[in-house]
Amino acid sequence: MATETSANTRPAIGAALVRRLVDTQFPQWAQLPLELLDPAGSDHVIYRLGEELSVRLPRHAGAIAQARKESEWLPRLAPHLPLAVPVPVGVGEPDFGYPWQWAVSRWLDGEVATVEALAESTEAAVELAGFLTALQQFAPDVIPAVDARADLTAGPLADRDRSTRAAITAVDGAFDTAAMTELWDAALSAPGWDRPPVWFHGDFHTGNLLTVVGSLSAVIDFGSLGVGDPAPDLMIAFTLMSAGSRAAFRTALGVDDATWTRGRGWALTTGLNAYISYAAVSPRIAAQTTRQITQALIDHA
Repeated sequence: MATETSANTRPAIGAALVRRLVDTQFPQWAQLPLELLDPAGSDHVIYRLGEELSVRLPRHAGAIAQARKESEWLPRLAPHLPLAVPVPVGVGEPDFGYPWQWAVSRWLDGEVATVEALAESTEAAVELAGFLTALQQFAPDVIPAVDARADLTAGPLADRDRSTRAAITAVDGAFDTAAMTELWDAALSAPGWDRPPVWFHGDFHTGNLLTVVGSLSAVIDFGSLGVGDPAPDLMIAFTLMSAGSRAAFRTALGVDDATWTRGRGWALTTGLNAYISYAAVSPRIAAQTTRQITQALIDHA
């Protein structure tokens, strides 16, 4: 039975709960073993289910739209993209005190992409540009009206102005405050996207890329999939790439100065948000976000 929840709810999610949810709602998979994937990220608890499936359960209310969104769009996107994406096979419903929808998808083999392996790879950079090009070109005739689908809309950078300036102040001493302010002002002042809306991933960073034997194999976590300005996806240039591969990526994608500057702004604001939220408790996130912020600062459009 579903329960009422607040925006701050973070339900306890353990193997016993996941076992009951799967066995009750998907009895065809009741005999498959469950294995916790750790670390799984800040938004979801993920269990591997047998050899071919995964179970993803939102940790907090901010991630609850993902199961339905991926179920609606990924089967349509997948045939048109050059890298594998998750294939949803079922959406579970709230039960046993767990308050939200959850998802079962096909398991994707691979290791999370790392800076150490791919930062200098122009081949990987061009491959990622090709992925974004294919995503941006996907079925423009089925792009919903932006005002009709709030779940596919990302707010402009200006919506993040107050929180970003507060974060810049909060991290004074860890990063160059003047340089961050200069970049943020430039990103807000850059001309906006004035072309037809395109599809974007919305959370396109290193942790959402998988590799097999050192080569890119898959893109995961489409919870922020949307339509509009593609600038948010440029954050990958600052989470993963070095100066040389970043230049190859930009050239292959054909990014104009204004969009590149907005992309640097997205890299700064998302990096700061994650740094403020998680760096104190996760050395891994501290290192990743430090790199993201510093790479965005040193890059020049």
